[in-house]
Amino acid sequence: MERPAPLIIVMKTMTPVGILGFRGYSGAELIQILSRHPHAEPVLLEHREAEDRPRPLGKSGPRRIEFSPESVKAAGLAAVFLATPPDVSMNFSGWLLEAGIKVIDLSGAFRLGTAENYQRWYKEPHTAAALLPEAVYGLPEFCRSRVATARLLSNPGCYPTAANLAIRPLVAAGAIDRTHGIVCDAKSGVSGAGRTPSLKTSFCEVTENFSAYSILDHRHVPEVLNTSGIEENEFSFTAHLIPIDRGILETIYFRASEKIASAEDLVKIYQEQYSNEPFVRIYPPGQVPDVHAVAHTNFCDIGLKYDARTRRAVIVSAIDNLGKGAAGQAVQNFNLMMGYAETAGLL
Repeated sequence: MERPAPLIIVMKTMTPVGILGFRGYSGAELIQILSRHPHAEPVLLEHREAEDRPRPLGKSGPRRIEFSPESVKAAGLAAVFLATPPDVSMNFSGWLLEAGIKVIDLSGAFRLGTAENYQRWYKEPHTAAALLPEAVYGLPEFCRSRVATARLLSNPGCYPTAANLAIRPLVAAGAIDRTHGIVCDAKSGVSGAGRTPSLKTSFCEVTENFSAYSILDHRHVPEVLNTSGIEENEFSFTAHLIPIDRGILETIYFRASEKIASAEDLVKIYQEQYSNEPFVRIYPPGQVPDVHAVAHTNFCDIGLKYDARTRRAVIVSAIDNLGKGAAGQAVQNFNLMMGYAETAGLL
């Protein structure tokens, strides 16, 4: 009798990637995404005192190592996600890059291009200015080729992601009468403020409330100006805090140029721009998204209404601030940097 063929088990090689700042909301989201990623093994990087550490994740959770040059090198990390405040990202990015490790930074440390811009909008000096020329701003829909070759990736802010995906194609197509300006009314869930306790984000302050903040000087404004190619005097942005845990919805108002005759004209511009994009969904004319449509996803949904008589247009752009606005987009960028399928771990 013929013997059965031997059973051959093929072990998949996983790429170890570190997460610094895994206790925050974006860091926790990174753990969830990378734990289901087909090619990545999340490694949690400890850099706090023992008394600050949370309960163990259990035997099935990701492994943890001390965050030091020696342990990071021994772990063979290919990349590190920095889900940390800007000052922490500036402190650690340099030696990680010197060790040959790719860096995906979720803070605003490297988004604005120059130390002068950072000082103006973040009200603090930049302590790693030498790295700014190398940092690639990672909004994949507009700079995919640069992301693919980046060593230091600056993940966009949540508000600018939703705004730029809605505004930039229309500016490039000449669809906006810029003499009338652009108004962006943005609303975000409480997780966008981070996990550090504060009076502003406490339950009693947030529940049954709706408030505006950082009026006329929000640090995300320059990201919209730089990416969409508009001037500061053309753009009015106001951020609001709403009592939901996650999600961003932006309502964008402008006067269309004379070349726009109908809502279909605006939708066509978006369809031509995003026809091959896996994470941008365009709604039919007259339909608009809400936060539930994008919760726990890496999608940006865009819909609009248009009044041809007055040429007034209203665009609604929705994302999950922890997904496409933070961790999801960071993994999308990581996939491009590593040569994986762009959607790996995200669909």
